[in-house]
Amino acid sequence: MTTNLGDLEIFASVVATGSMSLAGRALGFSPAVISKRIKRLEDRLGTRLLQRTTRQISLTEAGQGFYDRVLAILAGLEEAEAYIAGRSAQMQGTLKISAPTSFGRLHIAPHLISFMQAHPELAINLVLSDEFVDIVGGGYDLAIRIAELTDSSLVARRLAPVRRVLCASPAYIATHGMPEDIEDLRRHTCLPAHNHDPWRLDGPKGGLTFRPEGKLITNSSEVIREAVIAGLGIALRSTWDVGPELRDGRLVQVLPAYEGSHNVTLSAVYPSRQFLPAKVRVFIDFLTELYGPLPYWER
Repeated sequence: MTTNLGDLEIFASVVATGSMSLAGRALGFSPAVISKRIKRLEDRLGTRLLQRTTRQISLTEAGQGFYDRVLAILAGLEEAEAYIAGRSAQMQGTLKISAPTSFGRLHIAPHLISFMQAHPELAINLVLSDEFVDIVGGGYDLAIRIAELTDSSLVARRLAPVRRVLCASPAYIATHGMPEDIEDLRRHTCLPAHNHDPWRLDGPKGGLTFRPEGKLITNSSEVIREAVIAGLGIALRSTWDVGPELRDGRLVQVLPAYEGSHNVTLSAVYPSRQFLPAKVRVFIDFLTELYGPLPYWER
């Protein structure tokens, strides 16, 4: 049984776009041709790959497994072509990246000029969001994440450690006093993260969890940053985010014996593929060298 490579590309495009019309537009085929080619593929395989409704297209269980393997095949083909064409030194195409909003603005965007000058034929599509995107479904080549990674379906490469500290403004401390222990935080105004996750901390007796309570509710991590600088409460912030304010005294560290869980790291994640596209590998190598084991924001 031989499967047409074009059918695999059509199938992958339909899944990535979630639409036969959009896939057809991208590949230069009519929706009818796309539908016919998908049906031909399903008939050849003897199984249904896609569930179709009037509003959406989704993968069946068999379709999901087939899609993961099709991505590996297409990625391997891209890598083989890049090897033959010598594209490892001259990147081409578009690199689509997802990154957290603040980190992307502060520590990726300013460095893109040097990367793009080194690879002038490579376009960058940088999408900033504080939510975890669906890398495969969204057609991303990689995502930069600051988290404890648990998704075993993705490959993760550690870029740098992440240090998070409890902090507040001197004005807030002057008015409300300095907390003496973790339980003392309950009488203070705290500024929870935008997703309201509890604070997972490492302290003298090991790990612990504290659920902060506060009156400010926002979906923006950057609003929390501005609020703690303005003196509205105590926050748990990364040093890559508030390092300058800690150094110049606009913020002071609170309960320095406690820091955010050291299991949280800065990582690049990408779909599990046997052959990593050269453009992804080169960009990850660039960030690894840029940040290093002791990132510049800690020096």
